[in-house]
Amino acid sequence: MTIIERQPLAHVGRSVPRRDAHEKLRGAAQFVGDFVVPRMVHGKVLRSPFAHARVVAVDASEAEALPGVVCVLTGDDLTDLDPYWGHAIKDRPIVALDHVRFAGEPVAAVAAEDEATAAAALNAIRVEYEELPVAGTIEQALADDAPILHEGPLRPGLFHGLGELPPREGNVCYRYRIDRGELESVFARADLIVEGEYSFPAVYQYAMETHTVVAQVEGEEITVWSTCQHPFLVRAELADLFAVPLASVRVVVPYLGGGFGSKSYTKMEPLTAALARKAGRPVRIQNRVDESMVTTRRHGMRCRMRTAMTNEGNLVARDVDCWFDTGAYADNGPRVTATGGDAAPGPYRWHAYRVDARCVYTNTGPAGSYRAFGAAHLQWIGESQIDELARRAGLDPLAVRRDNLCLPGEELRNGAKSLDADLIGDVEQAAAAVGWSEPKRANVGRGVSVGLLAAGAHPVSTAIVRLEADGQVVVLVGTTEVGQGPRTVFAQIAAEELGVDVEQVTVRGTDTRFTPYDRSTGASRSTTIAGLAVQRAARQVRDQLEEIAAGDPLEPTAYPELLRRHFGFTGGELIGSGEVAPTGTGSYAEGPVFWEVCVGAAEVEVDPETGVVRVRRTATVADVGRAINPQLVQRQDEGATLQGLGNALFEEMVFEDGQLLNDTLLDYRVPSFADLPNEMTCVIVENEDGPGPYGAKGCGEGALAAIPAAVVNALADVGVPMQELPLTPERVWRRIQTLKEEGKWPR
Repeated sequence: MTIIERQPLAHVGRSVPRRDAHEKLRGAAQFVGDFVVPRMVHGKVLRSPFAHARVVAVDASEAEALPGVVCVLTGDDLTDLDPYWGHAIKDRPIVALDHVRFAGEPVAAVAAEDEATAAAALNAIRVEYEELPVAGTIEQALADDAPILHEGPLRPGLFHGLGELPPREGNVCYRYRIDRGELESVFARADLIVEGEYSFPAVYQYAMETHTVVAQVEGEEITVWSTCQHPFLVRAELADLFAVPLASVRVVVPYLGGGFGSKSYTKMEPLTAALARKAGRPVRIQNRVDESMVTTRRHGMRCRMRTAMTNEGNLVARDVDCWFDTGAYADNGPRVTATGGDAAPGPYRWHAYRVDARCVYTNTGPAGSYRAFGAAHLQWIGESQIDELARRAGLDPLAVRRDNLCLPGEELRNGAKSLDADLIGDVEQAAAAVGWSEPKRANVGRGVSVGLLAAGAHPVSTAIVRLEADGQVVVLVGTTEVGQGPRTVFAQIAAEELGVDVEQVTVRGTDTRFTPYDRSTGASRSTTIAGLAVQRAARQVRDQLEEIAAGDPLEPTAYPELLRRHFGFTGGELIGSGEVAPTGTGSYAEGPVFWEVCVGAAEVEVDPETGVVRVRRTATVADVGRAINPQLVQRQDEGATLQGLGNALFEEMVFEDGQLLNDTLLDYRVPSFADLPNEMTCVIVENEDGPGPYGAKGCGEGALAAIPAAVVNALADVGVPMQELPLTPERVWRRIQTLKEEGKWPR
């Protein structure tokens, strides 16, 4: 690992307190659910009870006659619009028109003076359905006699960005393929081959705050207060949907109570805006947890994989077929599929590989983004096969990785950015943190995992920094504060560049009417891309200050006095703007912006009598280039670790004939403090090799992809290999019984 002699900085690299901590602790922070707009009414959504049906008729007359009901929205109110939206594929209507394609799909919406009246009005709406065959699983959707969920050609959405849509293949809405080398000839020469079929369940992001939107429509002017991570993309979607100029749509985002991808792109905004348009008054719709669970989720996936190696431990080939369950509408499915396809080979030197990834419509709730999408789906499968090959060859799994991982600067995929991390050093640190070389007692195992995630999304961000007459600094940037801490990081960057205290810097929330453009909040991009825009804007202000001060270079002058002299009176301000865009050459012209490291290790203990898996120790590596705020980096990795444990051990959305059976916290288990490991280590690696400010690069997703893989490998180290997640006690116990019958337990 390269040792960097770091220049001392005043604010960057320090764990300064979060700028929003006091506001949130005092209960003063404003969330969308706190907003009350004058004349606002309450919206409720009527949702389909069927997973697949034809909508024969909708009669809202009784509901509309109820006292206190302002209006009822149905498909008949959308005839003046092209009512379909979707950022990847334009396939989703504002409310169901001729068909419903998942249980929970909006069929109508009510606006009323209070929530109780709105709820009563839902019960008064009469809908006649004609049930249709259900394709509730990937297998059912791919069957020869499967019902076709979407007829006609696929239409690309505003932000498709993945090339031409292929011709329709039944219920497959997108396909992504990559390959290298002569696959079958390499497999034919291999000494060892591991192959198997695997499944990853649909899981829910479970942010504390559910989807909430307040919308107001006045003529062509649309204002939306929303729990969204991508306000500028939502603005564009609404402008396109309602056929108004971009400048006519305003999206305001206060604090968010978590997102993890569940609030990426557009969700409830079109429906709320359409209801407000008909009501002629502002409308608020606030989902219950069960409603948000059918609004978005992580993709379930099925995978067939085989991996080949020589007896000496040289990895030579990998072959992957995978199918992602995107639900009834594409949402972010095509991009998840492509990212998963890119992650499938892993960061190894292969003689040959082939990946064929498909995005499949099913009659379940739409699947979208969830932290570390794609990598979380495929990494645990590929890494478990490498461990199995190492066991068959009698080799140390860590040594196999050390001998086969790509090195910094090496090409990972044809035409993609070369590797920008020291993976060998990273995984060795993770392994050491869980005692890789220490003796183990019975039923205790250790595992490691290594992967990469294409990070950064589309690298377009702008920022404005204002130095006020009193020396205070205001930062305007479109990044959403979801809880990850960008307002603190941006304040540190601006303070560093301008030589002021962090407390003198205020970072405002997003309002698309006043805040400069930022492509999105997600893909670990905020520090790297938006942070660089803030740095450039602050430096522009600093350059102006230096030019002003040059007129009197011998006398130190405070900023307020300097501005007073410059403007000739008390007032005025200096403004700097910063921009990041994928122009020219260099890091931001390549894809991805950077490779986020997904490296982790785990130590587990299994009770063979109950199948309960207890995680004793975990370690993750945050290879961040430079940690602007080390404590925030640690908190990101700790949160991702806990979510990774949930994905590995117990989280699973259970469907039967398209119906979600566990849509409450009583039935859907998320991690709690009782599930914390005895030891949780986050190793921060700072090589200043990132494209962001001060050599930084993003973090916060890699740990979620790494931990399930490490836990699966640790359980296999005990002697219980698994091919299905989550590792519930029943599943593990049944696997142990099968191993006993085969004479393979205890090992």
